[in-house]
Amino acid sequence: MALIEFKGVTMGFGSGLEREEVLRAIDLKVDEGEFLAILGFSGTGKSTLINLMAGLHRPDRGSVTFKGKEVEGPGPERGLVFQSYSLMPWLTVTGNVRLAVDAVHGQRPRAERAAMSKRYIEMVGLGHAEGRRPAELSGGMRQRVAVARALAMNPEVLLLDEPLSALDALTRANLQDEIERIWEADRKTVVLITNDVDEAILLADRIVPLNPDGTLGQAFRVPIPRPRDRTAMNHDAAFKRLRAEVTRYLMDVGMAAKVEETRRLPTVTPIHGMPKAVADARAGLIEERFLDFSQLSKVYPTPKGPLTVVENFDLKLRRGEFVSLIGHSGCGKSTVLTMTAGLNAISAGAIKLDGRHVEGADPERAVVFQSPSLFPWLTAKENVSVGVDRVYPRATRTERQEVVEYYLERVGLADAMDRPAADLSNGMKQRVGIARAFALSPKLLLLDEPFGMLDSLTRWELQEVLMEVWSRTRVTAVCVTHDVDEAILLADRVVMMTNGPRATIGRVMRVDLPRPRSRKALLAHPDYYAYREEVLSFLADPDHARAVAPAIAAE
Repeated sequence: MALIEFKGVTMGFGSGLEREEVLRAIDLKVDEGEFLAILGFSGTGKSTLINLMAGLHRPDRGSVTFKGKEVEGPGPERGLVFQSYSLMPWLTVTGNVRLAVDAVHGQRPRAERAAMSKRYIEMVGLGHAEGRRPAELSGGMRQRVAVARALAMNPEVLLLDEPLSALDALTRANLQDEIERIWEADRKTVVLITNDVDEAILLADRIVPLNPDGTLGQAFRVPIPRPRDRTAMNHDAAFKRLRAEVTRYLMDVGMAAKVEETRRLPTVTPIHGMPKAVADARAGLIEERFLDFSQLSKVYPTPKGPLTVVENFDLKLRRGEFVSLIGHSGCGKSTVLTMTAGLNAISAGAIKLDGRHVEGADPERAVVFQSPSLFPWLTAKENVSVGVDRVYPRATRTERQEVVEYYLERVGLADAMDRPAADLSNGMKQRVGIARAFALSPKLLLLDEPFGMLDSLTRWELQEVLMEVWSRTRVTAVCVTHDVDEAILLADRVVMMTNGPRATIGRVMRVDLPRPRSRKALLAHPDYYAYREEVLSFLADPDHARAVAPAIAAE
């Protein structure tokens, strides 16, 4: 008998014409001791599905059972960990975990309950922090407390609702290892909601996609033996095959249809003299060393003395080159980018663009941040127009609107360009940010983790959008990212930074993969996993080299 079973479950919200069906005719069995991953795009109903398991929702039609009995509400046998930590800020780590222990095991002696709390805290590696309050913990540590609290209830099934999605890549990897270790020790039934294909393959016995229409998709068994090492899996044929199959399925059912071109870009010249629609307008630009970082350093004053964040960053880019800048959190990637944008003062060294020193912000250097920073009361078209009106002062109003509409169409917003930014999803807002950057016809495009706030599947879609638009402009670009696959997918070269402080370039890898690129094509390319291994091994090595041969960095 299945531990949890869905029979014909349909669930929606609203009523009448406003009603939206979220889940449709769901039939699903979760076996005892199984690690199941539910994988899908944002908004497909994954959280609704796990809330039904937890008893926080009741289905409109069909049934949800636990051990053959109808689920009528929450229960200690089903421990739920949310994406947000939901900790009591005035309690210590021990105090937060004791809440669960006392609720479930209140009849046991005080000393026994204290020992139980301590055991679960140590299980998630927080024995050294048991006296700290949530405000004193990192995001990863807070999520460990949430996992410990759920485990302290000693549930028969652990329900994890995207518990790691808000964490940086390194912390996420560490917690993935913790979750797998805990599962191996107790063999609890686990249901994990995630939008990360690699996370699902690393942890699960079975992967079930949730389609955008609210139905369950094709299930995938994970044949890779445990324990699974993420570095070793990079060489595993079964991992590569499954990764490609799941990725292909998700992209086929979830990615937006390719945008049809209905508008043409007018031949107007921006104030920095680089019209995009006229090929010979680029003739006067420097080809080699178009963007030149020369012994760049950044020092911040602190109460304990000067702190050198970036030191001797030396890199040369050719015109039209796309470079990805990757490294662990805190290594100075964004500091380099903001200095290049003219938003952060240079402490030592120099940055030259097209032969001139970078001094202050300028529309010739367009930036796409992690948060697009739109004016919420303006429409998508009006948000893009703010920059375009300044950059094309000699163009007619009609020509400027053609520029705006051309790029909004290219990023897939042809039908939403007149909607206020406040009414757009996060992914749509970031599309506006990308359109706004390209519409400035910049000499240099700077991208600071542009998809970092989005779920991984929406990120795939916008990466494809970015590559499609970039292929038309071939603007010189630098993208800061912590995502290995994104770095390789986008770039001609991947620049790997050492850990800070005094971060610098540790290695430069040229990516000789054909363009135009797509994620599906890359996963099938025989060289792709060799590139991936080189970046992963660099990031995993705490003692990686602190310098790179000048000839390599200066290519």
